[in-house]
Amino acid sequence: MQTENLAEILRQHPFIAGLSDAHMQVLTGCASNVRFAEGAQLIHEGEIANKFYLVRTGRIALETEVNARGKIRIQTVGPGDVLGWSWLISPFRWHFNALAVAEVRAVALDGECLRKKCEQDHDFGYEMLSRFAHVMERRLEATRMQLLDLYTVSPGAHS
Repeated sequence: MQTENLAEILRQHPFIAGLSDAHMQVLTGCASNVRFAEGAQLIHEGEIANKFYLVRTGRIALETEVNARGKIRIQTVGPGDVLGWSWLISPFRWHFNALAVAEVRAVALDGECLRKKCEQDHDFGYEMLSRFAHVMERRLEATRMQLLDLYTVSPGAHS
C-alpha cells in the first residue's frame, strides 16, 4: 500500500485524532497494513513486544492464563481500538495473549522504530505516552472488572 493511502487510513483511526502533520509523518514511517484470519494468535504473553496495532475491522480477545481456571478473557477489542502498549515500557514483554475472534484488518506500528522516534523527538514521545496512558488505563479497568467477576462469591454460594 502506498504511504499516502496508509497515512489516510491512520488519520481515520480515533487514536490518531488531533495528531499534528509532523507527528503523523513520523508515525506513518513506522506503519504497515496487516490482516489476521479468525483464530490467529497476534500476541503471546511473555514474548517480546515489538509492535502495536490500530484495529480497523474485526475483533481481538485479550486473555491471560490463570493457574487453576485456565484462560480468562480480559477484554475484547474491535474497530477503533488499540492493541498493545507493552512495546513502550521496558522490558518490552507482552502481558496478555491476543487472539483474533473475527478476521482482523489493522495497521501495525513497529515499536522499535517508534521508540527511536520518541527518543529523537521528545514532543512526539510525550504525545505517544499521553495517548497510551489512556489505553493502559482502560486495560487496567477491564482487568479489574474481570478480577471482580472472578473473585466475587454469589450470596447463595456459602454453605
